[in-house]
Amino acid sequence: MANAWKRDKATRLLSPKLLFLLFSSTLIVFFFFAFLTSRPSNPATTLTAFNTRLSFNAISPFDCTASPQAHPVVANTVEGVRYPFLFSLSDFGTLPDKPHKNIVRMLKGKPFRKPDISVTVQEVLEKARTEGKDGFFVDVGANVGMASFAASAMRFRVLAFEPVFENLQKICEGVYFNRVADLVTVFEAAASDRVGNITVHKLVGRLDNSAISATGAKLAFKSNEEIAFQVRTVPLDEVIPKSERVLLLKIDVQGWEYHVLKGASKLLSRKGSQAPYLIYEEDERLLRASNSSAKEIRDFLRSVGYHDCTQHGTDAHCVKKD
Repeated sequence: MANAWKRDKATRLLSPKLLFLLFSSTLIVFFFFAFLTSRPSNPATTLTAFNTRLSFNAISPFDCTASPQAHPVVANTVEGVRYPFLFSLSDFGTLPDKPHKNIVRMLKGKPFRKPDISVTVQEVLEKARTEGKDGFFVDVGANVGMASFAASAMRFRVLAFEPVFENLQKICEGVYFNRVADLVTVFEAAASDRVGNITVHKLVGRLDNSAISATGAKLAFKSNEEIAFQVRTVPLDEVIPKSERVLLLKIDVQGWEYHVLKGASKLLSRKGSQAPYLIYEEDERLLRASNSSAKEIRDFLRSVGYHDCTQHGTDAHCVKKD
């Protein structure tokens, strides 16, 4: 999306002092994680209780309690959001010579850099709250949960869809860090317009650029190693209960947006303010790599009643008026 991290400039080798600080910081996060998982409350029980209120006929939620966790764990608070939350990194950069910029920030005693989407999600949901609305936030292409945790920090319920296992591990860590097992339901799947399976291409060192299209995945990072894997596909209409209101639908799937939207036709066809506020990435290069276009998306959205869309960088924001 428009908030994607920019490439870092070349950096010098880390000094032994910085390496020691990195090692110490990682140990602190490990102890913090051990403390959270040793608490008497049982997140699995809470999550199960939450899911029994919904009927997910097409797919079962991802079981964080049964998932092996990635190591090391590097997590921190996020700077400057009204409702604070934590998330953990899935990519650490090239250690020790070129670590992820957020690792460098943490060594300097700073919080993680704020992604724009986190601010946007909180602003949209805050407006819905002031209007007395309640419902779900649906996060398609959740990455490591930066948007999902921005919503759950406000105590909104979240459905998060993410196909990359490494990112799912980090979402699960964030669920425990933020104490939101009762609010966040995670699906290991790629949202699409049909039930089935599809190949996803992930880039080592840039998991946030994973895409259905191999061309789309490597548009910005041609030198990164690409790994293809199979993942389940599911339409949002097959997962989201008809009785549940969706306040905000965010889609960031590196060019696969048209297929996600087609699979949510019933949800998007809801009348007036019952239809969700929609944010999706509209990057023409990525869309072409997946054999679709911005025009095709806009034509589809008009067919289901979305006539008011505005551009925010490479993101489109669409609302349906009463």
